[in-house]
Amino acid sequence: MELRAARQELARTAVEKERLRFSRDLHDLLGHTLSVIVVKSEAARRLAPRDMDAALVQVADIESVGRQALTEIREAVTGYREGSLATELDRARSALTAAGIEPVLRRSGPPLAPQAEALLGWVVREAVTNVVRHSNATTCSFVVDSTSERVRLTVTDDGCGPDPDAPATPGIGGTGLTGLTERLAAAGGSLRACPGPERGFVLTAELPVDGTDPADEDAAACAARSHTLGL
Repeated sequence: MELRAARQELARTAVEKERLRFSRDLHDLLGHTLSVIVVKSEAARRLAPRDMDAALVQVADIESVGRQALTEIREAVTGYREGSLATELDRARSALTAAGIEPVLRRSGPPLAPQAEALLGWVVREAVTNVVRHSNATTCSFVVDSTSERVRLTVTDDGCGPDPDAPATPGIGGTGLTGLTERLAAAGGSLRACPGPERGFVLTAELPVDGTDPADEDAAACAARSHTLGL
């Protein structure tokens, strides 16, 4: 009887863990993707009257972003999505430029483990979503500094920044950053978000370079996936 109860509790915990992972992944994937599609659609509309070729470039980007989103959602459903910091920084450059925000990228230090790359890729994705949606910034910088033990990613924009006395806006101190904080904490890292010293917003993520990816699942969670998603 006790063994059965223990197994049922393990199964319940695995299901809850999988639901949380899927919910978090879906939020981060779709929130960012839809923001990029909106920004690039607006850019195409602005460009079309005076430069149809440039507008078509934005339309092609929208198609590419949509196709990539379909792939990422399939990977999120199966639990096998792996992010890349380099890929997300390239996408950040494209999304910010389309929004009229100048991206500034600086990276130093040794190469990172795949787990750290994936986690920081999530941070870049969420940061870009928030900057595009809320900041009214003209520039946004991404600075990656790593040593043999720890890596730090700092994202800074020069926009208006959120009012610290105002109610939380989704994606700033809300679901997005809460999910990121949980991801990084599970890998021994941390996330800090605050207004800049003069204006704008600063997001700082720190991780051990060999941190464990919280998306990695144990055998129980893998067994629970089909039950969780109704497959």
